[in-house]
Amino acid sequence: MAQALVSLSEGIASEPAPLEFTTDGVIRIGKTRVTLDTVIAVFKQGTTAEEIAYRYPSLKLADVYATIAFYLNHQQEVEVYLQQRQQQAQEIRRMNEAKFDPQGLRDRLLARKAEREVC
Repeated sequence: MAQALVSLSEGIASEPAPLEFTTDGVIRIGKTRVTLDTVIAVFKQGTTAEEIAYRYPSLKLADVYATIAFYLNHQQEVEVYLQQRQQQAQEIRRMNEAKFDPQGLRDRLLARKAEREVC
């Protein structure tokens, strides 16, 4: 029995959260393309770990639980990361809208549609 407890405690100590940091600063769950942002967002909406694993079949249930546990144990740090990601997304959106004016694109598409209807 003592050997089992030692083995179990070693497993607990060596079981890190399944988080992978990419070169562009994104945190993914394990070797999947599912981001920490995604898992935490649906968790905050009340989705259970089982439902998350079902929605994202590339995730193992144990990894979902480990990710949620990591979030709960490091909530402040994860919230800072999520806020930074949100700001990055907004900045990218602004840059894309400035580069590719959505209204101008819409106007050009409507003009093409009108030309085709005339023919």
